[in-house]
Amino acid sequence: MRRLPDAASRGKSITMDLEGETVPAIEGEPVACSLIAAGESVLARSIKYHRARGPYCFSGACSHCLMRVDGLPNVYTCRVPARQGMKLERQNAYPSAKVDVFEAIDWFFPKGLDHHEMFAGVPVAEQVMAKVARQLAGLGLLPTAPAPERLPVETVRTRVAVVGAGAAGLAAAQVLAAQNLPFLLLERDNVLGGRLLSGVPEADAPPPPAEGLLAPERVRTRVTVIGLFDDEEGRFLAAVNEGTGEPRLLRVYAERFLLAPGGHPPMLPFENNDLPGVYASHAASLLVRRYGVAPEVAALVGSGPELYALARLMTERGTKVAAVVDLKGPVPADAPAGAVQGSEPKAHGHNAVSGFSYQDASGRRVKVACDAVLVAVAPSPSFELARQGGAKVEYDEAREVFAVVADAEGRTEAADVYVAGDVRGARSAAQAAADGRRAAEALAQSLTRAAVGGKS
Repeated sequence: MRRLPDAASRGKSITMDLEGETVPAIEGEPVACSLIAAGESVLARSIKYHRARGPYCFSGACSHCLMRVDGLPNVYTCRVPARQGMKLERQNAYPSAKVDVFEAIDWFFPKGLDHHEMFAGVPVAEQVMAKVARQLAGLGLLPTAPAPERLPVETVRTRVAVVGAGAAGLAAAQVLAAQNLPFLLLERDNVLGGRLLSGVPEADAPPPPAEGLLAPERVRTRVTVIGLFDDEEGRFLAAVNEGTGEPRLLRVYAERFLLAPGGHPPMLPFENNDLPGVYASHAASLLVRRYGVAPEVAALVGSGPELYALARLMTERGTKVAAVVDLKGPVPADAPAGAVQGSEPKAHGHNAVSGFSYQDASGRRVKVACDAVLVAVAPSPSFELARQGGAKVEYDEAREVFAVVADAEGRTEAADVYVAGDVRGARSAAQAAADGRRAAEALAQSLTRAAVGGKS
């Protein structure tokens, strides 16, 4: 990865401390972004086999970017803004993440290590093995400082709580605003827009949100919703607010909840898919569009329209695309030149990606050199919050994902929970926005009926 030479100024140049070495960074961009742009691709080691780990999803949905930050273990460096003088340490490695002697476990046990059965029933050796396994288990060491006092709690009451300010959540919020319904929109990122700002471009996508689109009192950014609970006062969202002011817990009581959290970037199952340098398509588009960071040479693998749109985006931004491999096909007529249908993908490299190979339609094995493998597949719905709120979740065989069951207007089995967007199954930004509008209109009608004593 490297910073694009023509990238606009992204912010103030600062430095961070990576295990005693000074690394350059841009203030406010994700720590993991600054590290890979500085050539630091290995951020940790895996728990059991001590395989090298680097960021994959850039959305806090995997554990590959966890580091010790300012003495605090297991911090998602893809979500933490860089600050001057931050102290960063890699975890789970001895003597270092770049040269880890425990990496030998991966070499000695290529078919896997079952430590539960190793030396089982052998006197003395059984106890020794159990103790060694306990010592090596876990990730990271205890924090250097005592835990802080509990965060202060802020309680908010509104009629509608909307989670997620991507295409679906923004469209819903605009409907609620037009109907003068009190609502609060909660967004984990520091800006509104989601994929409209940083996703793979879509031809029919709504435009990114204009400044002032929503009244400031209706929006909270850098708020991570962690649950939907009940207490004696009603139903509320629990969230961590890291926006303005000191971090605090947030309880948002509402009559209706419209959930549009989007989806998780999934991982395709192929050999060496965990190597540093393998990135989800969401991560690749985020890095290049928002932070001006991109690979020199990339191989793309996956399926669907996002695969080809990502190939065009990377080419436009100066990345040489060495391969575009569609695992399902057929390859569309307007696909970028060189795109092929293939199978059995494999990433190559020791501690970072150095190549990619696949089997083409004729059965021939093809290998290309590259410094990144970009995985472009449809997201997996983030159904967890809706399920906790009482919505039904089912396996969608056509999409091969679990998704929230809802009618066309986003109603779920829980009367006060509505859903919109990718949480129902992957869809385009335009479709997600239409979902959001329909769900908001249906939700508003249910509140009106409830206000006049009708069935909600």
